Amino acid sequence: MNNKIDRKIALDIETTGLNHSGVLYKNHKIIEIGAIEIINRKITNNKFHVYLNPKRDISTEAFKIHGISRFFLEKKPIFSDIYLNFMEYIANSDIIAHNSNFDISFLNYEIKTLNKIFKKINESCKIIDTLKMARNIFPGKKNSLDALCDRYQIKYKNRTLHSAVIDANLVAKIYLRMTCIQKKINLNNVNDKIEYSLEYDSSLKSKLNILRASSKEEYKHQKYLNNMENSGSCLWMT
Repeated sequence: MNNKIDRKIALDIETTGLNHSGVLYKNHKIIEIGAIEIINRKITNNKFHVYLNPKRDISTEAFKIHGISRFFLEKKPIFSDIYLNFMEYIANSDIIAHNSNFDISFLNYEIKTLNKIFKKINESCKIIDTLKMARNIFPGKKNSLDALCDRYQIKYKNRTLHSAVIDANLVAKIYLRMTCIQKKINLNNVNDKIEYSLEYDSSLKSKLNILRASSKEEYKHQKYLNNMENSGSCLWMT
């Protein structure tokens, strides 16, 4: 029996802003860290969530995204206060992030300001980027968190503003969906519109499996395209 524990941490941060030219993170600060634990492909209740006092202003652009004000953060800890607890939490784990370059570069910058001699997070933890994964699975398509939640039928309607802990939870669910086996696709023709729903087996660790259409499904699909062609130009028939 294999009793090895597979521990991964889905991670997200919010910041005071970012630089659109030059170094992405320079002179900016992290104001929220959210992390969700995944043990053997199961999301646990062991999460890490903290707000941080940046001791600087928050850009208007960033505030519109996360809605976190400097006033709200005034009595929160600074990064050095939580650093050891955070590093202990992520130790010996793979880190999952959506557009990991943003999160990891900011965290490394914060750590570097504490001590000139430090080990980068990506040197001690394996980094898994769900954005890169999504671009490989869905090339040419929109692969934001919202788009992936829609695609994998993950509820996110409470996400009116960005939140590190909410987004980390979404990243965890998206990762599990992208790395599981698709069991079934249900196609229904409702009022001449094709509706579909997906079923997954998230207990398996294998890569996403492509479910091939049956001969009957291919026939129905071709018939549907023929009807489209009869009603006008159909791009899929060219």
